[in-house]
Amino acid sequence: MRVRVLFFGILKDMVGKPVEVIDLPDGASVRDVLARYESQIPRLKESLPSLALAVNQQYAGPDTKLRPDDEVALLPPVSGGAPDAAGETPAGQPAGRRRYALIVRETIDTRTAVAGLKRGEDGAALVFEGVVRNQTRGRKTLYLDYEAYEEMALEQLESLATHAVQQFQIRDVAIVHRLGRLEIGETSVLIAVASAHRAAAFDACRWLIDTLKRTVPIWKKEHFEDGAVWADGEPFPAEIPRANSRT
Repeated sequence: MRVRVLFFGILKDMVGKPVEVIDLPDGASVRDVLARYESQIPRLKESLPSLALAVNQQYAGPDTKLRPDDEVALLPPVSGGAPDAAGETPAGQPAGRRRYALIVRETIDTRTAVAGLKRGEDGAALVFEGVVRNQTRGRKTLYLDYEAYEEMALEQLESLATHAVQQFQIRDVAIVHRLGRLEIGETSVLIAVASAHRAAAFDACRWLIDTLKRTVPIWKKEHFEDGAVWADGEPFPAEIPRANSRT
């Protein structure tokens, strides 16, 4: 059977391509995909404890059985940066949106997003903007490039927003993430929360950005005067299986 394998971030550089179609025997699992690339790229084995996996845009374990035409993604830790430290969408067009979430390649319009969110019953409208800064750990940053497993990222953003509305009892939320090249001072991610009371808005906004940075498949490449590197990501939460998991 034939399956499609996707690589992102540093894995894309390691493998030398973003996607490959491979043939596997019937009954194969994700573990067979991993074994294939371990034999071809010995460095990949060192990365397995930190990698997550997805099958058809859903997180999955290595023993997940595959079917013809499945899509398997190998995912390095997602980056919004550690504490210290696919198909293309035409330029300027949204990758798509759901009820709460949007992925774009154009400048994020914070004022319009917030104005469209607020209602008369709201007592609080809280905004968080992630902004490109001019240095990382003492190295001068020139610009950033963001990439994503777009369909899965959008679904994950939507799921987080839905959960936040239910858990924190906020009235509404908007999440917008930008992809592509971002210059210093530009907004990479916007989270806007509207609620009757400020405490719920603060709690929801903090939870959303912290969880987004650990679970949503978006990566950034930092470009410096002396080279470029994929940003170190935070470890995936324990509930997301790793590539070297035995279950």
